[in-house]
Amino acid sequence: MSRIGRLPIQIPAGVEVTLTDNEITVKGPKGTLTRTIHADIKVEMEENQMVVTRPSDHRTHRSLHGTTRSNIANMVEGVTKGFTKVLELVGVGYRAQMKGSKLVLNVGYSLPVEMDLPEGIDLEVPKQTEIHVKGINKELVGATAANIRSVREPEPYKGKGIKYSDERIRRKEGKTGK
Repeated sequence: MSRIGRLPIQIPAGVEVTLTDNEITVKGPKGTLTRTIHADIKVEMEENQMVVTRPSDHRTHRSLHGTTRSNIANMVEGVTKGFTKVLELVGVGYRAQMKGSKLVLNVGYSLPVEMDLPEGIDLEVPKQTEIHVKGINKELVGATAANIRSVREPEPYKGKGIKYSDERIRRKEGKTGK
């Protein structure tokens, strides 16, 4: 049995969970998230916790079991605490700023790069070289952060580019190194 899938999901006070057929809705202080779950996976409410079960030990059921449980746990955490990814800009003259609802990046190209934000994402630029991506949907926060990072990924020689705050860049020696 899946080690992650068999763990119960604790529902904190102030969070309301609604189960209908294959759809789960989690409502909390930060917002509401809805997700469709696979028809074979069963989710049951027991007092202030949820339990995810699978019908058999078939390979697809095993893989869906832990994934479904993690997705629901992330929904509960998202509507209570939210998620944050921090990006850093490394390089001379690299900077970020907000212009209205657009993120403007100056990262070494001839023109600045303007990016629109998806709904449900809040961006903060506390310093010119730091970007905070915040939201209640973990998947959307990660995808938005990866999209921003893809504008100028860090290179291995000088480490210039947009990187996650906890990311370590493997450095290479230049052509003179032996």
